[in-house]
Amino acid sequence: LEPGFAALIGGIMIGLGLLALFRHGAGLGGINILVYWLQSARGMRAGYVQLGIDALILAGAALVIGWQGIVWSVAGAVMFNLILGVNHKPGRYVGVN
Repeated sequence: LEPGFAALIGGIMIGLGLLALFRHGAGLGGINILVYWLQSARGMRAGYVQLGIDALILAGAALVIGWQGIVWSVAGAVMFNLILGVNHKPGRYVGVN
């Protein structure tokens, strides 16, 4: 499998899956619960907060993996966080009677 294709499609699929979970008030645990809470309680955009946290994780990973792994990881993380950042907005999914 081509690493670039896997990184981009993987990031999109993870983003769509987490978007569906967030729309229903769920998460995967850990950082995702923190991100969801920050959006709900503080109004911070989930995708952008997650991108910042991912950047810190990738900075730490740069110490132990090669540059190609970092490039593909960044590509996947950007796709994942773009899906969340663009599509998950506070108040968007509130039903009105």
